Amino acid sequence: MSRQRILSLGLAGLLVVPLAGTAGSITTPEIVAKTTAAAVSCMRWMPIGMCFWLRCSWRGCRVRSSLKVGHYNPDLVVSSYNELGGNPWVEIRTTLGLAQKTAATGLLGSLLPVPIDSAGNRTEGTSGHRDHKNLVFREADAIGHPLSSLSAISAAVGFLCSSQTTPFVPYFQSGLDALAWRQEVPEIFYPASFIPGLHEIGSLPLQTWGGVYPRTGWTTQAEEPKAAAINAQRAGDIVTRTAQPHVYLPVTGSSGSGQRVWPPGPLLEKDRRTGTWQMLVPRGETSCGVFGTNDLASLTGWGGGRVDRAGDYAWNLWRPYKCCQRRGQWFLFDIDWTSYPP
Repeated sequence: MSRQRILSLGLAGLLVVPLAGTAGSITTPEIVAKTTAAAVSCMRWMPIGMCFWLRCSWRGCRVRSSLKVGHYNPDLVVSSYNELGGNPWVEIRTTLGLAQKTAATGLLGSLLPVPIDSAGNRTEGTSGHRDHKNLVFREADAIGHPLSSLSAISAAVGFLCSSQTTPFVPYFQSGLDALAWRQEVPEIFYPASFIPGLHEIGSLPLQTWGGVYPRTGWTTQAEEPKAAAINAQRAGDIVTRTAQPHVYLPVTGSSGSGQRVWPPGPLLEKDRRTGTWQMLVPRGETSCGVFGTNDLASLTGWGGGRVDRAGDYAWNLWRPYKCCQRRGQWFLFDIDWTSYPP
């Protein structure tokens, strides 16, 4: 399915769903409103330098300059949820949920020992070679943020950098990646999957929420919001890299024909210089941060007040960009008077 077709389906979904969200769900207008409310805190826009261009015409050539800026873009809405096809983003659930569930069931259902039509907690039993009381399984999606196209519009006057993502495009849907997301193949063979301390969301040995690897839907975590956050981090880790052993569309490459853009690199856990998270569901937040907070001294823990009764969670993933407006045919060089991200 083309990006244009997906975008039209997403926009059409706005016309057929209610604007008011319920527990465990969120609509596109609500995502836009919550993203806008967090823009001051999460965008971190600042001028960082100058770019120099060579512009030539029949009258000769001259050097022109443009302001270089840096800021975070809301690239993706990353969801972690219970039921296959049950993304809490209402329009995505309406337009893509059934197709995802049908494809996963038809192509892979007969190969998987875990029922493909459901996720949720497995807190008392076993699953294959596993036997953990706090074993949790979640689906995960990473979808192009509805506001990512606005940066391309503002790029014409040089205020914002173009995003690498396209609104409503499904960059990752765990239902279409069902075999790897459920069975850990070949994820289990990465060194970080069996060596403690590698790619931890936290700080071993003091405290950790869990490991990024293996990048599957299974987590051993007593607190459900943390388990959902781990899965969101894994989905973000996959889509911001190329050639990963998953079914997905990578968020990579340059963006913006009217700009020179320095896009962000791969997402890294606990590193706000590669990306930050803003919770949308179940609690809309107006600030951004990274997962892995040390909450050992807290009475309620990080998950206090963040538990969704439907088991559905969603975050904005903000990623840092640098850019300058094109002012000539050839880019010469740039200078920075401050580093970015700060």
